[in-house]
Amino acid sequence: MHNPGTATPDRFPAEARFEEGAQYIAGRLTSGTSGRTHAVVDPASGAEVLRYELAGAADVDRAVAAARAAFPDWAGATPGERSDALHRFAAVLADRAEDLARAESLQCGKPLKLSREFDVPGTIDNTAFFAGAARHLQGQSAGEYSGDHTSYVRREPIGVVGSIAPWNYPLQMAAWKILPAIAAGNTIVLKPAELTPLTSLLFAQAASDAGIPDGVVNIVTGTGREAGEHLVGHPDVAMTSFTGSTAVGRRVAEVATATVKRLHLELGGKAPFVVFDDADLEAAAHGAVAGALINTGQDCTAATRAYVQRPLYDAFVARTAALMETVRLGDPFAPGTDLGPLISHVHRDRVAGFVDRARAYARVVTGGVVPEGELAKGAYYRPTLIAGAPQDSEIVQSEIFGPVLVVLPFDTDDEGIALANDTPYGLAASAWSRDVYRANRATREIKAGCVWVNDHIPIISEMPHGGYKSSGYGKDMSAYSFEEYTQIKHVMFDNTAVAAKDWHRTVFGDR
Repeated sequence: MHNPGTATPDRFPAEARFEEGAQYIAGRLTSGTSGRTHAVVDPASGAEVLRYELAGAADVDRAVAAARAAFPDWAGATPGERSDALHRFAAVLADRAEDLARAESLQCGKPLKLSREFDVPGTIDNTAFFAGAARHLQGQSAGEYSGDHTSYVRREPIGVVGSIAPWNYPLQMAAWKILPAIAAGNTIVLKPAELTPLTSLLFAQAASDAGIPDGVVNIVTGTGREAGEHLVGHPDVAMTSFTGSTAVGRRVAEVATATVKRLHLELGGKAPFVVFDDADLEAAAHGAVAGALINTGQDCTAATRAYVQRPLYDAFVARTAALMETVRLGDPFAPGTDLGPLISHVHRDRVAGFVDRARAYARVVTGGVVPEGELAKGAYYRPTLIAGAPQDSEIVQSEIFGPVLVVLPFDTDDEGIALANDTPYGLAASAWSRDVYRANRATREIKAGCVWVNDHIPIISEMPHGGYKSSGYGKDMSAYSFEEYTQIKHVMFDNTAVAAKDWHRTVFGDR
């Protein structure tokens, strides 16, 4: 582990926390063995925070072996014992909330107020939810469905889960992967994005400090091509959970198919934001800015396509542009900052490329530039509003993953809903209307895993998150995700001790 000394120490002393390495296997930090290093970089300044040794296939093997060894005892624990451990886990996370928030903001570039008020509290709440849910995993009651036989259904843990999390919400994604898996009695190996491993490692350490046994939660920090593919294809991994782009999700599915393991995919999004002509214009404009710019637009549920009924269209464009221009870019650790940088200069240039190509066929109303001065050192990009793009254009159809909102007009309700559904994605959407019947129709006919009404972006632990179509399948959070980390077994008793003989006689006759 090498610390170049360029990070600001009071933000988060990362080098002191991870001097032993950025892999967490069987309850301790260790170095990777791939022979290659990678840097965690502060995207707000470009400063290197720390450099660590990447995990290779051998590290994945060690982590899977640790998870497999821990599985029998953890699966054999009572629901009450797992619940108690998760309640302690939530308490440890609450005690370390400030450290978690600072680490998340440092590695991601998101404003500290977002980490403090959204990411960390949401993670603690999710931990508390699954602590309670651990005691409520049920099969079905016993019953006689066939003669003198009693049947019932058991829900059992699957085994070792191999999960891959993205860089945009590393702490929350670690929680969404780890918590339902271990609450159900599984053990897990999580590969965080190599850009943002800090909070996943802190999360795993907190689990150990809460008394969750060594080997139940393991972290391997390596590249997707080496560590990720080896984890997905590992024969001792019984289930794979992946969050990321649809393109990579297809590759994950391909690799997982070879060992016929259970698969959970939460993939890309291109969320529509449908504004009907009776909507509250001011609320919709504020909702569009918040929904489009959350986490600098690096959110698969972010509002990316605003469809506005023509009577409100011009006013919506003008008001949304004016609000975007008041958004303050700056140091993520400064109290007045509204918007931080993108995750890297490479990603910033990718987002800018989408906007620059769109100038040939659409109008950039505001934004679309890299800021000058001190902010130019970081991966910053101005909030951008685009109007007049054709429905079939790249800027409308492709996932940009940046602070870019495209606005298009529509005339009839039928047209607005059809346009909302006209991409391969189906993760999230919102509908804006004062008419309950109109709004209810939109929630019914828009093909997405979540449809908000007169709001965009909030999530809660008790309700599921997951997509339709090319946005994947399976759910995070809620009891629905909990059940996905179990397998169902039918148990059948012969109550007479003679049924087997009768069945034998029926099939083979007397002999």
